[in-house]
Amino acid sequence: MGLGVGLLLIAASVPQMMDARDSRTAARTAVQPAFGKQLPVSATSLVTAPADTDYRTRTVGGEILRPDGADPALPPGLDRAPGAGEMYVSPALADLLASPEGRLLKERLHHRTVGLIGDAGLLDPGELRFYAGSSTLTTDTGGVRVDGYGTRGDADPMAPVLILVVVLACVVLLVPVTVFIATAVRFGGEQRDRRLAALRLVGADARTTRWIAAGEALFGAVLGLAVGAGVFAVVRRIAGSVRVWDLSAFPADVVPVPLLGALILLAVPVVSVVVTLLAMRAVTVEPLGVVRRSAPRRGRLWWRLLMLPAGLAVLLATGTVGDGSEVVEPWPVAAGTLLVLFSLTALLPWLVDAVVRRLGRGPVAWHLAVRRLQLGSASATRAVGGITVAVAGAIALQMVFAAVHDDFNRATGEDSERAQLTVSAEFPSGELAGEMIARFRATEGVRGVIGTVEAYVVSPEPVAEEDIRPTTLLTVGDCPTLRELARIRSCADGDTFVVHSARDEPPGDWIDRTARKGKQVNLNSDTPFDGSAPMLWTLPQRSPTVMARPDPVGEEHTGILATPGAVDVSALPGAWTTALVRIDESVPDAKEFVRNTAARIDAPVRVRTIHKIERDRQYESVRTGLLAAATATMGLIAASMAVAQIEQLRDRRRLLAVLVAFGTGRATLAWSVLLQTAVLVVLGTAMAVGAGVALGATMLRMIGKPVTHWGSYLPVAGMGAGLILVVTLLSLPVLVRLMRPGGLRTE
Repeated sequence: MGLGVGLLLIAASVPQMMDARDSRTAARTAVQPAFGKQLPVSATSLVTAPADTDYRTRTVGGEILRPDGADPALPPGLDRAPGAGEMYVSPALADLLASPEGRLLKERLHHRTVGLIGDAGLLDPGELRFYAGSSTLTTDTGGVRVDGYGTRGDADPMAPVLILVVVLACVVLLVPVTVFIATAVRFGGEQRDRRLAALRLVGADARTTRWIAAGEALFGAVLGLAVGAGVFAVVRRIAGSVRVWDLSAFPADVVPVPLLGALILLAVPVVSVVVTLLAMRAVTVEPLGVVRRSAPRRGRLWWRLLMLPAGLAVLLATGTVGDGSEVVEPWPVAAGTLLVLFSLTALLPWLVDAVVRRLGRGPVAWHLAVRRLQLGSASATRAVGGITVAVAGAIALQMVFAAVHDDFNRATGEDSERAQLTVSAEFPSGELAGEMIARFRATEGVRGVIGTVEAYVVSPEPVAEEDIRPTTLLTVGDCPTLRELARIRSCADGDTFVVHSARDEPPGDWIDRTARKGKQVNLNSDTPFDGSAPMLWTLPQRSPTVMARPDPVGEEHTGILATPGAVDVSALPGAWTTALVRIDESVPDAKEFVRNTAARIDAPVRVRTIHKIERDRQYESVRTGLLAAATATMGLIAASMAVAQIEQLRDRRRLLAVLVAFGTGRATLAWSVLLQTAVLVVLGTAMAVGAGVALGATMLRMIGKPVTHWGSYLPVAGMGAGLILVVTLLSLPVLVRLMRPGGLRTE
C-alpha cells in the first residue's frame, strides 16, 4: 500500500512540476524587441545568440553573451556575465566535460569554465547547458540585442486530440494503482480472520469483529499513508539524480497539488475500510474457526455486465473531438473510461468462477490448480486484476496512438540519404563563408559537402515608386554543388546559369526580370534601402536556363547559379552560407567532428540534423511523459503481483507441507502453481483484449478515426501475460521453501 500511495503522491505532483518547468523556461527567456526594431545600446543591454548543440543522443542548450555596458541584464543562475573566452556551465555539463565520455564535447566548448549555473537557471538538475562570453558577437553576425530576461508568452494550445489522449492516459495509469491499493488491503486476510475467530472465542460478537476488522484496516491504511509519504520523500530527494526517459526534476518542484494530496489522504483510509467490510460479508467468523470452505455464492451478473456498456455510452455521448478549437470536457471522458476499466475488476472474478466450474480431467497438477480455483479464486483473481486493467488501458492507448501518429508526424521532404547535417550561418563576409565550406570538406568523417554562398541581388533598372524592385537569389558554388541544385548537363569554373522552379506552371517572370542575360545585376541588395553604392555585375549572355533540383532539405535554389570563377564571393555584401554535409556512417562520431568544426568558426553557426520525419513537440512531450509514467506503473504492478503471489503461497503453507508429506512431488506442486496462473492469464488477457479494443474503438470514433491497426494489441497483451508468468516463475523458490516439513506445525 505504501508503494501505491507513494506513486499517487508523485502523480499528484506532476502539475506542479510542469508549472515549475514552465516558470523556469520563462525566467531565462530573453525579452525580445518588437519585430523590425532594435534596442539602443545601454548599460544593461547585451547581445545574445543561441548556441544549442547536440552531443550524441543528448541536446546541450547554450547561449552566447556579449555585454554592451558594465551592468548587463543576466539570465537566472549567473552572478556575472562571462567574459570573452569564458563560460558558465551546468553541474551536469561540468561532470560530462570532466569525463572521458565528454572528450569531443570539450573540444567544441573550448572556453574556460569560470563557474556553475545556479538552480534558478536550469530546468532540471541533469540539464546540459552553458553560457559563453564573446567579444565579436554583433547584431550583424546573428546576435540580438536585449535588455532583460523573464517573459511568459502565450503557450500554444494543446490539440483536442492530445487532450483526449492525456485524459485517457491519466485514467489508464492511475486505475491499476487504485486496484493495487484495494488489493493490498486484503493481504494477510486469512490470518486476520483467524485472529478474529480467537476474539469470538473470548466473547466478542459478530458486529464487534467487523468493527475490529475495520479498525485494523484503518490502522493499516494510516500506516500505508506514512510509508507512502516516506517513499514519496525518498523519491523526491533523488528526483534530480534519476532520469526516466530523459526526464527529471528539482526536489523543490516535486510538491503534490494540495487538493489532490488531501484527496489521497482521505480516499485511501475510506477505500481500505469499505473493502474490508465488503470482504467480511463473504466470511462467517465463528469462535471455533472461519467458515469459508463451502462453495462461495456466485455474485450477480447483471450489474457487472452493465458497467462496460454504460462506460462506452458515456464516452459516445461526449461527442466527436476534431482537430479544431473545440473544448474537450475531460470529466465525461474520465468517467466513461473509469467505468470500462472497473468493469474488468467486477467481471473477472465472475468469469474465473464460471470457467473453472466446468474444468475437468487432467494430470494431478491440473487437478490441484483447478480445485484451488474452484474452492476460492478471489485472492488469485485479485493478484492479476491490476495487470488486466493495465493491459486493457494500454491496448486502448496503443490504438489511439497508432491512429493519430501520422497527424503529429510531418514529412519534411528532406533526403537524409544525400546529406545528414545542415550547417547555416550569416556572415557579412563572403570570404569567411567560403572558408567555412573549405573547413567542413577537410573534416574527418565527411564524404561530401554541398556548400553554397548566397545573397540577394536586385535589378538596377529604375522602377516606379509604388512598384517592388525585381529581386532574386544568387547562389555560388562549385560544379559538383551546382549539379545537386539544378539539372545541369555540363559545367566548368566560370559558368553561370539561370534557374527556374520545376514546380511553377507556367514559370513566373520575376526571375527573368532580374536575371537578364547580357545585362547588369546589382549585387548589393541594400542599395534601394540605404543608398549605398551599387555593385554591378553582368550576367553572361551565354548563361543557359535550367530547371531547379531540390536540395537534400527539399528547397529549390532558383534565380542565378554561379561558380566561384564567375563571381568573387569575397566581394558579396550580406552573404550567408549553407553547407549540407554528407558523412561516412562508418566513422564513429562523424557528426561530432562536424559540430566541432562549426564551433571553431568565430561566428554563430547552426548545425541541424536532417530528418525525413518531424514529430510534433507537444506530441513528443506527451509521449515521453506517458513512457515515464508507464514505467513507474508497470514497476508497481509487478511488485504488487509478487507480493500477492507470495501471500497466496504463505496462506497455503500448511496445505503444501501436508501434500508433500503424503508423497506429492515438488515438481507437481510447482506445475500446479504455473497452471493456475496460466488459467488466470488466459482469462484475464481475453477480457483485457476485448475491453481494450472496445475502449480503443470508441475513442477512435470520438476523434473521427477508423480502426486500422487491429493487431496493435498483440504486443501489449503479450507483455502483460509475460509479466504475470515471470512473476510466477520468480515465486517458485518461495514455494519450495514453504513445502518443508516445518509447515506442518500449527497452534
